[in-house]
Amino acid sequence: MRVTISTPDHMHAPAGLLAMSLGKHVYCQKPLTHSVYEARRMGQVARQYKVATQMGNQGTASDGLRRGVEVIQSGAIGAVREVHVWTNRPVWPQAPSITARPNETPAIPNHVDWHLFLGVAPDRPYHNAYHPFKWRGWWDFGTGAIGDMSCHTANLAFMALNLGHPLSVEALDHGPINEETFPAWATTKTEFGARGAMPPLSYYWYEGKFPDGKKNLPPMDLFHGEKPTNSGSIIVGDKGILYSPNDYGSSWKLLPGDDFKDYEAPDAWIPRIGGGDQAMKNEWVEAMRGGKPALSNFDYASQMTESILLGNAALKAGGRIEWDSTRLQAKNMDISDIIQREYRPGWMA
Repeated sequence: MRVTISTPDHMHAPAGLLAMSLGKHVYCQKPLTHSVYEARRMGQVARQYKVATQMGNQGTASDGLRRGVEVIQSGAIGAVREVHVWTNRPVWPQAPSITARPNETPAIPNHVDWHLFLGVAPDRPYHNAYHPFKWRGWWDFGTGAIGDMSCHTANLAFMALNLGHPLSVEALDHGPINEETFPAWATTKTEFGARGAMPPLSYYWYEGKFPDGKKNLPPMDLFHGEKPTNSGSIIVGDKGILYSPNDYGSSWKLLPGDDFKDYEAPDAWIPRIGGGDQAMKNEWVEAMRGGKPALSNFDYASQMTESILLGNAALKAGGRIEWDSTRLQAKNMDISDIIQREYRPGWMA
């Protein structure tokens, strides 16, 4: 009665949607889907069939992330109007070293079912440039650095600040765009409106390295003297900053340090489950048994994935997307082919 999904990104939704339609509970690794439309459908179908779900962004299970959510929501750093998130990705081949499909057509290894690997993606000959692992850098199979890491590294901010559907998404800067692989670097900006008492917010994402080898990072003044780590997030409030120096939001500090030396965190209100991948799965199992929904259930995960993958849509569209979340379309341009891709013939849409 349960299914776990750890395929390449392009097959998450086809597997998940089929499993849920058969009444099976689903645990799906991040990112929840390959496209924005698929993310919306995963949330809808999970609700329709009333199944227990969990996305595998494992930092959600950590005591540190849950404590960070409580600290932010208690008002420790004040009203938040900016979030900055960065990553050490890509750590796989893509632009600028790869911008086109290889011409060679080597034999398919005996242990690989290439037709099954391709799944809903457009047909192409087998090559080890795609499989194994290297698929992440290709538009047809992966979701690049944004999809690979945002569901981890931006999770603390999304959960603490109730970041739902954005108003707009824009690619501020990026390397040359090609038809096959993600760019060498990118900076995107996503605007969210007010959420209850929380003010409008700008969310910035940074990935890759510039041609001179310099890492793409947030403005240095936001670190208050702290050394930037390979991946992390900075949540900027009116009263201070919460800086998480890792992928998962599981550790963090309040800045500037002198302003918070006597700070006492609020009493806990989010259940603690011990942290790690196994704890994520345990929480999912408890939801199957009739307990509370897992914290990264598909209601939450699908909405976050929608917002995150719009960053990739902005890169492909080449402009600012004014977003209509109700209609799942841009107000100012036609990006329907980006939001909902066409599946290979013979595969369920």
